[in-house]
Amino acid sequence: MTRPKQLLLIAGGTASVGVGIVGVFLPILPTTPLLLLAAYLFARSSERLYGWLLGNRLIGEYLRDYYEARCMSGRHKIATLLLLWSVLLTTAVLAVDSWLLRGVLGAVGAAVTIHIVMLRGGGSQRSG
Repeated sequence: MTRPKQLLLIAGGTASVGVGIVGVFLPILPTTPLLLLAAYLFARSSERLYGWLLGNRLIGEYLRDYYEARCMSGRHKIATLLLLWSVLLTTAVLAVDSWLLRGVLGAVGAAVTIHIVMLRGGGSQRSG
């Protein structure tokens, strides 16, 4: 792989991690796809960054389970859905005046909830 291509993949992975982390707090940004994209880009450009991402104590286990086995522990499902809906509801009540935008937030929340619920249980925690 050429050095410019490697640097481009690393930059894309780093940007994906940054925006994905912001997405934890902003319901409009899709956290999981961005973190999966970062893992994909790092896997093709930097073993060190790929290892760091999958070994991260906060998101590594979650990413490994999702990326490698398309599953999520019951504990992670519950935590994810509680955080998702608390942020969505807070945003809808405190930051959005339009009923249309509230409906969009609800639709996004429903779609993400369905996706998460339909994931296989299991993973490293084996609690789901």
